[in-house]
Amino acid sequence: MTANQTLADFASAIATGAVQIVDLTAPLGPDTPVLYLPPDFAKNTPKFKMHEISRYDANGPWWAWGWMELGEHTGTHFDAPVHWISGKDVAQGTTDTVSPQSFVAPCVVIDCSKEVAGNPDFLLTADGVKAWEAVHGQIPRGAWVLMRSDWYPRNTSTEAFLNADDNGPHTPGPSVDCVRLLVERGVLGFGNECVGTDAGSAVAMDPPFPAHSLLLEVGSYGLASLCNLDKLPATGAVLVVAPLKIVGGTGSPVRAFALAPRA
Repeated sequence: MTANQTLADFASAIATGAVQIVDLTAPLGPDTPVLYLPPDFAKNTPKFKMHEISRYDANGPWWAWGWMELGEHTGTHFDAPVHWISGKDVAQGTTDTVSPQSFVAPCVVIDCSKEVAGNPDFLLTADGVKAWEAVHGQIPRGAWVLMRSDWYPRNTSTEAFLNADDNGPHTPGPSVDCVRLLVERGVLGFGNECVGTDAGSAVAMDPPFPAHSLLLEVGSYGLASLCNLDKLPATGAVLVVAPLKIVGGTGSPVRAFALAPRA
């Protein structure tokens, strides 16, 4: 089969609905939860704001538009390698230099929703990944690994989404040995439904924030605040995610979606 025929068949599958497009992106607005850093750090990401320039008025009689105020890592967003100190020297490590070849890739979904329902501090471990692989096959090199936790319905409330108390945030994510295994597998990146790719307890791990530290160090990527992973199969879907081409950017809000066979 030629490449032209493959693309024609793919276009036909989209048109007929045999392949569905699953939106994995949270709405981006003033109520979008953002990460709050410990008080030892001076600055936090500002909440999203849309400022009006004109709306069919004296400032612009025929058009409506505005300008946005937001952080690079707001809402459903992409982490580039340069986002973390371990990845600061990675080639093509900023959002304007990431290869477009990385924008479309297969993804696998590891369902941890039952465990997270009983324990918001749940960690996906290397053994958990290997147990998943025993059923579905080894994670392909160059694939995205997405951790399904069914956390995304909390996204409408900052308090519920961050789930923090006096002991810190309580959100699920990967363990250190899990991330080391993903690096060994050569994954393109790791995605989480929470405010960041790491678990709420990750500051106390060795190294701290392993999803950031270990994956970005080798030029892999992160995706956070994903939605609708419960609508994807464990294998067989393709993830499409393209960061804005921000010069020197450490990350970017994205419109992430998956192409998946209709059940």
